[in-house]
Amino acid sequence: MKKNLVVVGYGGMGAWHVNHAQKSDVVNLVGIYDIKEERNEVAREKGIFAYDSFEEVLADEKVDIVTVAIPNDSHKNVVIRALEAGKNVICEKPVAMNLSELDEMIETANRCGKIFSVHQNRRFDIDFLAMKQIKESGEIGQLINIESRVHGSRGIPGDWRGKKEHGGGMLLDWGVHLIDQLLQMMDGKLQKIYCEFDNITNLEVDDGIKLTMMFENGQKALVEVGTYNFIEMPRFYMRATEGTAIIDGWNDKAKVVKCTNMHESNVVPVVTAAGLTKTMAPRTDATTKTYEIEQPKSDVHDYYRNFVKAVDGVEPQLVTHSQMRRVMKVMMAAFESAKLGQTVDFDDNNN
Repeated sequence: MKKNLVVVGYGGMGAWHVNHAQKSDVVNLVGIYDIKEERNEVAREKGIFAYDSFEEVLADEKVDIVTVAIPNDSHKNVVIRALEAGKNVICEKPVAMNLSELDEMIETANRCGKIFSVHQNRRFDIDFLAMKQIKESGEIGQLINIESRVHGSRGIPGDWRGKKEHGGGMLLDWGVHLIDQLLQMMDGKLQKIYCEFDNITNLEVDDGIKLTMMFENGQKALVEVGTYNFIEMPRFYMRATEGTAIIDGWNDKAKVVKCTNMHESNVVPVVTAAGLTKTMAPRTDATTKTYEIEQPKSDVHDYYRNFVKAVDGVEPQLVTHSQMRRVMKVMMAAFESAKLGQTVDFDDNNN
């Protein structure tokens, strides 16, 4: 049976949730609420019921799930009130401003016996799923390092995302997604973190980040978010013990080069303007195999399908409290590293 859903916040992502809910096979959109009355009016003009207050949402006994899509600094209060009113809650990312806030939300969910999760929709991106598939298949050996990047050239959006008090900045906006993705792929415990921020178009919050995560098994993961890049670097780049994989853009297929023979005889040197090199000479087909990976099938609404099953107690929730805490701890460590200008230790226990 479908669950009744209300979306709190009818901005960009709130409207996205509404559009998906209207076509859903697992939730029924009951209505929306936004603190800005003009947004409620827009919803009503589209035939969507809009509550007059958040209190009215909480008092509506037919509401099973509340999706929270409001500025980051407002998440905790709204999430806790919804949980205490007996609603299951989906919160947009980042789920909280810090670990302490998140722990309060988790404690409330556990105390109230309700399902609470963060909307990590980027787990359904086909570029991520393709790279994860390559890594898990072992077809190019054991992972050495992976680089994950998103680049744009328009700076931070001119809304609350550019304000520190509202939880703005690229670490909390895009970094949270890339960190979550890579933590689904990496093996072993995270040991150290180093992070640098850009402040090119915004001096108040980070408008770019470069975060390196170092694991106790020697693997490394790089997260890079840029908002002042007029030439983009590849979306994903992976090195493994038996080859390399790359994805250039969001919707491009993964290209794999597998090493079939490490040693190659009769290497033809590359002649440059100032010399020659065998070390950097390209390989031939005699020692490598090049191919593309078919794009995985993906449906982002599987997040809601899982959440409903979790509410019904027939399936564990996809994005767990432990995973939510681990991502938040990484972001807090990244802020500390950027502030200190040095590598910081990471406690990867009891997430």
